[in-house]
Amino acid sequence: MIIGLNHVQITIPNGAEEEGKQFYCGVLGLPEIEKPEILKDRGGFWLKVGDKDVHVGTEDGFDRTKTKSHIAYQVRDITYWRKIIENNHIKIVDSVPIPHFERFEFRDPFGNRVEMIQKV
Repeated sequence: MIIGLNHVQITIPNGAEEEGKQFYCGVLGLPEIEKPEILKDRGGFWLKVGDKDVHVGTEDGFDRTKTKSHIAYQVRDITYWRKIIENNHIKIVDSVPIPHFERFEFRDPFGNRVEMIQKV
């Protein structure tokens, strides 16, 4: 029986950890958490999102802009997040409406699709 979600993993190009931290920790304000010592040589970094983790791994050889794969961050103030993304000169894509939710999408600096979503 599946009882919950522990973490999700996204990838950025090898060697892009500092730029990744600038975006995910700086722009989005997500706190970095310590990776286990045994995994540090693999590159990347881990983030805390509420009571879940986002593992940012490193990987080369594919085009992240060609996939529908994405992570959706649940937020309390979608207007605030729209302004943050716009103020960082990131192109916003309005999503297909879903009843009882307001949302929008964008691509992170590495091409990963990201969604911000708020229950209304």
